[in-house]
Order: sequence, then structure tokens, then C-alpha cells
Amino acid sequence: MERTTLDGTWTVEAVRGPAAADAAATPIEAVVPGVVHTDLLRAGLIPDPFDGDNEAATQWIGDTVWRWRRTFDWHAPAAERHDLVADGLDTLATIELNGIVVATTANQHRSYRFPVGHLLREGTNELVVTFDAPVPAAERLSELHGGELPHVNHHPYNALRKNASNFGWDWGIDVATSGIWKSIGIESWSGARIASVRPLVDIDGTDGVLTAHVDVELAGSGSRFTQAIGSAPVTAAGGADTTGLEARVTLAPHRASAGSAVTGTEPPVGAGADGVSADGGDTVVGSRRVEDGSATVRLVVPEVAVWWPRGEGDQPLYDVRVEVGDDVWTGRVGFRTVTLDSAADAGGAPFLLRVNDRPVMVRGANWIPDHAFLTEMTRERYHRRIDDAVDANMNLLRIWGGGIYESDDLYDRCDELGVLVWQDFLFACAAYAEEPWLRDEVEPEVREAVTRLSPHPSLVVWNGNNENLVAYAEWGWRASLVGRTWGNGYYRDLFPALVAELDPTRPYTPGSPFSFDEYLTPNDERNGSVHIWDVWNRLDYRAYADWQPRFVAEFGFQGPPAWSTLTAVVHDEPLDPDGHEMLVHQKADQGNRKLADGMRGHLPEPASIEDWHFAAQLNQAHAIRFGMEWFRSRTPDNTGMVVWQLNDDWPVVSWALVDHAGIRKPVWYAVRQAYQPVLVTVQPGASASSVLDVVVVNASGAAVEGQVEVARMSFDGTVLASGSFPVTVGAADAARVALPASLAVPGDPASEVLVVTGTPGRTVYDFAEVIDQALESAPFTTAVEPTTDGARVTVTATSYARDVSLFPDRVDAAARVDDGLVSLLPGESVTFTVTAAPGIDTGALTTREVLRHAGSLLR
Repeated sequence: MERTTLDGTWTVEAVRGPAAADAAATPIEAVVPGVVHTDLLRAGLIPDPFDGDNEAATQWIGDTVWRWRRTFDWHAPAAERHDLVADGLDTLATIELNGIVVATTANQHRSYRFPVGHLLREGTNELVVTFDAPVPAAERLSELHGGELPHVNHHPYNALRKNASNFGWDWGIDVATSGIWKSIGIESWSGARIASVRPLVDIDGTDGVLTAHVDVELAGSGSRFTQAIGSAPVTAAGGADTTGLEARVTLAPHRASAGSAVTGTEPPVGAGADGVSADGGDTVVGSRRVEDGSATVRLVVPEVAVWWPRGEGDQPLYDVRVEVGDDVWTGRVGFRTVTLDSAADAGGAPFLLRVNDRPVMVRGANWIPDHAFLTEMTRERYHRRIDDAVDANMNLLRIWGGGIYESDDLYDRCDELGVLVWQDFLFACAAYAEEPWLRDEVEPEVREAVTRLSPHPSLVVWNGNNENLVAYAEWGWRASLVGRTWGNGYYRDLFPALVAELDPTRPYTPGSPFSFDEYLTPNDERNGSVHIWDVWNRLDYRAYADWQPRFVAEFGFQGPPAWSTLTAVVHDEPLDPDGHEMLVHQKADQGNRKLADGMRGHLPEPASIEDWHFAAQLNQAHAIRFGMEWFRSRTPDNTGMVVWQLNDDWPVVSWALVDHAGIRKPVWYAVRQAYQPVLVTVQPGASASSVLDVVVVNASGAAVEGQVEVARMSFDGTVLASGSFPVTVGAADAARVALPASLAVPGDPASEVLVVTGTPGRTVYDFAEVIDQALESAPFTTAVEPTTDGARVTVTATSYARDVSLFPDRVDAAARVDDGLVSLLPGESVTFTVTAAPGIDTGALTTREVLRHAGSLLR
């Protein structure tokens, strides 16, 4: 296989569109992979869409037909086939080579391969790719096929197989892109080509089992392929001569990990049934003859090194190499099993993941595309976001269905760190037609996705859609659809059939939320998974405690991004929560009104924009921590939660834990605390005789035994009552300690706290809301020490100091801090380490707007 890359410099020009497109009618330099917005921005033809109100000023881009063009020199290698291979086209593309139409495409989520040997010529060639305008195309397709089907937001994104959130979301900017967003090139080859490999794993006792399914295309088969790359051929290679062609599979521990001796039980073609062919030591080789375009090779690994989720064990990986003729495929696998227990029980039906037969208490977050312009995502940026998840004690990311099937950079990193992945198919908050005009795109898309992602041990759940089943049941879709198809056939029939065919090693669930029973609403709290959005939309966050869910797949509460992130793009004078540009960067319906409502009764009304910013961030942190600790306290009836959302795709007020600039919001620190593997939390008493219980929740994978020390203490440090209680809690379980009234009932809720110290550390329970507490405005002293990379700020409490947090980005936007939301008792200290800001103004780090605490909101 020889690849001629066509990545690099192209030109792009506006072909047809609104009047504003005339300024881009002259070709400008374009970069491939890329999207038109970044090319226009680079050329100085548009302002930054993220800044101010430029989203509105750049809407014309999504209404414009764009054309990419480049010439290249071609000197044909000695090969039977020359295929144009496009890994990603966004979205409705017409491809022309030397003036001849090669193909048209209609799916951002697929890749394509087209034979073009008959169109190539020696010397100069020209490749042109023209993209239809995505916004009017979506509207046109909707009308052409019977009118718009139900969907959220304002564009009918459900008529296109394109990143749904690219059209805007209640946290996302509307920047409908066009472009060659992944690599493109010409592959020249002869003989056989590996069309796809699915290396599926299992564990049998102490043995690992690898079953490699290999699909092969022959250069001389005469088929003209338009299939998704990595999937089984749409036009089978059967009928071509495969005499002597075999698939050879080699397996070896990745980077000599675990020292596990690997042997194989699948002999090469011609060997005896019990033959073993090994290259020695840790490597095993097995082969099978290719018949009708495919081969299946099975290898057994005695005493396999088992892959575990983060916190449960190690993550050993094995390298897989597949050879067919001169073509080679390489990948990695990890040996583990995964099941989803949803069998009915006395309380309803659980949603319990088991990996290697061990229950996993999920502590996760929902993942959205991390940049509105997908080509701006780098391997390093993926790693930083996944590190944000890992550092917050998470063990699962849910790849949400309104985005994309993510880069291998994400899944590879999750494989290495043991972060589980729940993968939605890309159907979100909309009804989707099941007629051939759309279904013919859906099936090859899903085949490719399942095939490409199947090697990753981190991937543990396939999910049919986001909220479409509950929308049909509860959002009024049924009446408006009047008998039209809406996607149910995908979720109930097509997708489970494809998963059963291509990847039976993983569980499939039809949707999120889902109750695993046809006679229940999909969002039934006692069955399966739920999404909780009455809190945030209309209820106080303490209403989380009214829910008794088995598994929470979505819940969240908003807060603004870091001050530096917000003020870099919002320029209202004066800055105001209801300012024009502020509301451009608030996409939720009545979002800032809901922020104000959510603070009421918890925090005092902010006296300034600076106080509003801190109060909104603090309330987000309090709300999410309250919900998380409540849900976790119900272990093992509750088996996990996936908070909405980890990340942002632009600078915006949202539910994110980490803002678009990569700054961890206060809520991130609250999540880190609430997601400790062993959590000590104070909850309402479970019995009539108990006012408060201490609950020890254990998701560490091993039993925990120890003492819990509890003290009721005044803000000046005086211990008013104390007690010590033995606690034993098994893995994936929780234990309760009912507190006596001397500890559970304060004498003065405004000036007392409950301090609980146990194996995982210390937690402070506040008897009253901030607005009702007698917190001091200056409850600590400070000391600042400059460092080569920033500074160290030490805070020592003289009275109870609640939620002490440092915001160094207000001094230097590049600055980062290692801790936040620290509550201190008198005499206790915390040192905040500021990095990435050499020469930062150390004096500014202790000012009121930079060093905050809950009491600073009280005037």
C-alpha cells in the first residue's frame, strides 16, 4: 500500500450564498484537514466567531456553497488499483477529479473510498470538492421528505448526517461548518487490501481469547467500492480468486507489559488442528485462509494479563498485527469482559456495569465535542481533557449522541488510563427518518463506527440515542408525527442487530434514558437510567433528594466560565448578567434567570458583577456536589452517575466542569471531592429515630474498615460534642452510621458545623446555607511566596472559612491553580500552588476578587 497524501494547502472559495459571501468569492488559501471558518479567519475575512456578537455576523457561512481545489503531480506507482480515500467530508460533497464527477457524499460520520485510476493522468491533476450549504440543505431535505420532523433548537439538523451540535445547542455556538475535515489521499495497491479488522476479546477462566475478524478486498475483484473505510465491504469480494491468500494475526504484549507469556492455539493454514505457531516468548501467530473475502483467526492467551477500569486494577494492552498479502493492519486490545445487568429486581431494574464480573460504581461525565471547529482538536488537547476527568476521580466518559464518533486519540488515552467509555450512536433530541434517503447513510455509518472502535477495551456500552425515546413518550412527539417514522426502528431493530453481528462482546441499550421495559416511561427513576432536568430548569437543587434513581445518565447545573475566559469574549459596558453579549454566550433558555433563581435561598443576592460571577460558580458547585453525594449515598441501589458535562466547545456560560480555555471551574473541585473512591458524606437520617446519618460509600474495589470521628464544632473551633464510630463497608457498597442528637442537632445552625473524619479524609457538613451563616468576611491570614513558575499562596484560618478558592486567571489568564473549594477550621492551613504564570503579581493574588470564600459574599 502506497499513500499519496493530498493534505496540506488547497484553495477555498464561495460559490453561491448570501451577499456577504461575495467577499470570499476570490479563492483564498485553505488548510486540509480543516473547515471553512478557520480558513476565513486565517485570511482575515471574518472576525473571531467566538468573540462578542460575531456568531450572528458569521451566520452567512453556513448558508454558502464552498469549493475546495488543488492541483497535484501524479506519477503512477506500479499498482493495480488507485483509490481516492477521504477519511472525513463535512458534509454534502461533490468530488471531481480532472473535471469528472467521482462521487457525491452525504455523511460527515463516514469515510469513503473510490477507485480513480481511470481518471488519473501523468503529470498535473486537479481535485475539486464542492460542499452544499449545510443550513439550507437541511431545510431543503426536510421539506423534500415530508416536512420537518421534531427536533430541539432552530435548524433541522436531523435531516443531515452531520454533527448535530454544529448547528448550535443550549451550550453550543451555531457555526455550521463545511470542509475536508479529515485526511484525504490516494492509496495505490495490488493484490489484497485489508478492508476491516474486528479484534474481539473474551476471557475464559484465566485465558484470554482473541477472535480477529478480517475482511479483505482484492484489487482484481472489479468492484467499485463506496463503502465506509473500516467496515465490511458493501460489495462483497466473494467470487474473486483467493487461492493461497491467508490472514496472519500476531499478538504480543504492548511495550512488553505485564510479562505475560502469550501462546496461540490457532495454527497456520495446513497445520494440524492442535498445532501452535509462535515466534517465541510472548508472541503468537495464527493464520486462516481467506474465503469469500473474509477470515476469522482465534488465539488463546493462557494466564492473560487482564485489563481493568481505573481504580480496579492495571490496564495491560496487547499489540495486534494483521497481515494479508502485503497489506498490514495494526491495533491494540485489552482483555476484559463487560456486561450490563438490567434484570428486574424487587426495586425495579438496575443499570449495573460489570467488568470482569466485578460491579463498577460509575463516576462519570458526559463528553461533548471539545471545540466547535473539530479540526482545532489536537492529541494534546484530548489528553488534557481526559486528564481533567481522571484528576476528578472519574472512571467513565459518555460520548454524547449530538456530537461525533471521536478521534482515536480519545479512545487510546482512555484505554491507557482505564477510563471507561459509553458510546452513543449519533442521534440526539430529534426524530430521524427511517426511509432509504437517510437509512442508507445510517447503516454504513454505524458499521464503520462499531468496526473502528471495537478494538478499544475502554469502550463498554453502545447506546442507541440521546433522549429520543423519552421525547416520543413525554415531549409530545407522538401526536405531531402522525404515523411518520422517527427512529424507533434504528434503536430497537437495526442497531442491536448490527451490534450483535459486529460486536457481541459489549452490551447495547436502546437509549438514554431507558427503563428496559416497554410498559414504562423511559425516564422511570426505579428502572434503568434517568436524566434529571427538573432540577436546574424549575426546581431548587435540593430537589435532587426527591429522586431515588438506579442510575443517573444526565444531570447538571450551570455556572459561568472563568473570569478571564468570559471577559475575553464578552465586552458589555458595563458588564452585566443580562447584557447583550453576555446573553449571546448563554445559550440555555432563560439561562441567567435560572442561575438567579437557583441561588435564591442559598446565597445572598450578588452586589456586583464580580460577586455574581463567583456566586454563580459557587452555587453550581454546591448544587452538583449535593446531588452527587445524595445519589452516591444510595449505593448499591444507585450504581452510578454521569454528570452533564465535562467540557465546552466555546467560551460560554454552561454546565461544564472545565471551561473552553481549560480552566477548572469551582464545580470541578466539588466533583473531585464527591467522586472520591471512598466518600464520607452526611445525609438525612434513614430511620425515624435519626436526624442525620454519616454514610461511607465505597467504590474502591476493596473492603474498607475503620473508625469515623465526628465532632460538632463552633466557627471559632470549640468542640461542642464528639463521637467515634466503627465502620465496615464492602466493595461497591455503603454503610450508615446514625448520629445521636448531640451531634446531629446544632445549638446554633448559623455558627456551627459538623466535622467528620474517616479513612478517606475530612468532610465538613454545614448546618445552614451560606445566606444564613454567621461567616466572617476576613476569616484567615495569607502568605505569598513567588516561584519560578508562579507562586504559592498559603491561607491559614482564624475562624471557619468556607469554600476558600483562588482565581489566579484574574491576574494572568494563563495561570492555573491546583486546589479549590477548601473549607478550613481555625488553625488549619492550605497552600494553593499557582503555575504557568512566571512573574505573576503576587500582591494581586490575595485581593478580594482573586482570593474568595463563601463569607466574602456576605455584606
